[in-house]
Amino acid sequence: MSKDVRHYDVIVSPVITEKATLASESNKVVFKVAKTATKPQIKAAVEGLFDVKVESVNTLVRKGKIKTFRGQRGQQSDVKKAVVTLAEGHKIDVTTGL
Repeated sequence: MSKDVRHYDVIVSPVITEKATLASESNKVVFKVAKTATKPQIKAAVEGLFDVKVESVNTLVRKGKIKTFRGQRGQQSDVKKAVVTLAEGHKIDVTTGL
């Protein structure tokens, strides 16, 4: 697979949280993705960038929360996440980066 420049527009960053780390033990990796990204685009981007086989892609949109910062109310942006299940024997180490 070739590293297409458009793949970098689909995948924004890996999610490194306690929950995402626990999911990595069962061959799942969590990424922040573009709001307009579709499941086939996410699958193609992960396979192209990391040279792995993707079994499935599940997506979710976390709605932006209203937060107060220094007395000013503000709205966080909506964030789309993708939980990518990898085929058996494939692995992505998100701590090293690209």
